[in-house]
Amino acid sequence: MLLRFRVANHRSIRGEHELALIATEFNEGTARDTGLHYKGRDVSALPALALYGANASGKSNLMKSLWFMRRAVLDSFADWAKVPDVVPRAPFKLDPASREETSLFEVDLVLGPEPVRYTYGFELSDERVEAEWLHAYPHGRRNVWFDREADRPESEGGEFIFRGTGFKGRRDDLVSLTRPNALFLSTGAALNDPQLSTLYRWFVNNLLFIAPDADVSVRTNFTMRLMTDSDQRADYARRIVRMLQVADLGLTGFQVVRETGKIELRHRTPDGGDVPMDFMEESLGTHAWFGFLGPMLIALDEGSVLVVDELDSSLHPMLAAEVVRIFQDPDANPHGAQLIFTTHDATLLGNAVLDRPIGRDQVWLIVKNRSGETELYPLTAAKPRKEENIERGYLRGRYGGVPRVTAGEIVRELSRRGDEVTA
Repeated sequence: MLLRFRVANHRSIRGEHELALIATEFNEGTARDTGLHYKGRDVSALPALALYGANASGKSNLMKSLWFMRRAVLDSFADWAKVPDVVPRAPFKLDPASREETSLFEVDLVLGPEPVRYTYGFELSDERVEAEWLHAYPHGRRNVWFDREADRPESEGGEFIFRGTGFKGRRDDLVSLTRPNALFLSTGAALNDPQLSTLYRWFVNNLLFIAPDADVSVRTNFTMRLMTDSDQRADYARRIVRMLQVADLGLTGFQVVRETGKIELRHRTPDGGDVPMDFMEESLGTHAWFGFLGPMLIALDEGSVLVVDELDSSLHPMLAAEVVRIFQDPDANPHGAQLIFTTHDATLLGNAVLDRPIGRDQVWLIVKNRSGETELYPLTAAKPRKEENIERGYLRGRYGGVPRVTAGEIVRELSRRGDEVTA
């Protein structure tokens, strides 16, 4: 489970910000037990988290910062070696001073059948990894596996410091093979260190992304492969067809074209039969739902974190609400998968039709201040009451995260420009 993500100086995010998935006193019964304890209390994690904000506020950049962290872990050992002394980061551009400051990324995780908390993070400059750290908390006590600081003097232990016996790997060998612009975690996993590989695999297998701007084939091929090429293709095909049917898309099933291996979806006809249709002829909404199902089912089966930029893109609000409910439901989500998504769909905040599928402590707001920096904060900072109409409050700007545009302002501006042209 993901407990927390911290980031600074990446794209529109300049200052340090933290996205927390730890349940608060505002939780309404959706949180999952992590097996951890803090100051005598159980620590619970949220199964779903929604991020709201105006256009260009930085919602996608927050998602991309988590994606960048994943890619850094996967790519730094091999791909970053192609250009020595260069780190392909993206610091805040609107202030030149940010180029001289490090970019920070950190996650707090719970891993293992006997849950253990891990904190892993790093700081990057344009040329190298300036800092990197991995701390484990077995039995609630911090165990420093390693701390790395590029400029630490030899008199203080040099660039790498290992404390205690928590990390049992071949320390000297791994240090000697870690380039200045490569992560120690990536190096250790590439060399099959069993402890570091466990965390590495979380980034590879348990952090999934769906982006709205991906090509249709990219978004749908994952689901298609589950139905045709996976070891459990019959089970996945059955589950995916069922999810297509209950979405009221007029679909009855699918077939694989033997000559091409491509999928055709079968559509219900007025006389009670069905006919196949080429997948590329399907609607954008069908593509969106079909492409979403594969990653969602994998996340649910593996207990992964599914990150979705614009959940409401081409999905009806009723379907978006059902997706949230799937992750909230312990029976539908028995392995503790988590959903993090951006959206503009205010109906998810609650109304008479959808009955608020997401709780008060599962909503975060993202705004861009006047200097162009993205800032984020939880809805609970406004201390909303349980019975409060959060949808109406959000749309009226009570919590922030909405465009600073008054009703009719854009129409009046266009009319005024038209008058100027006429004159």
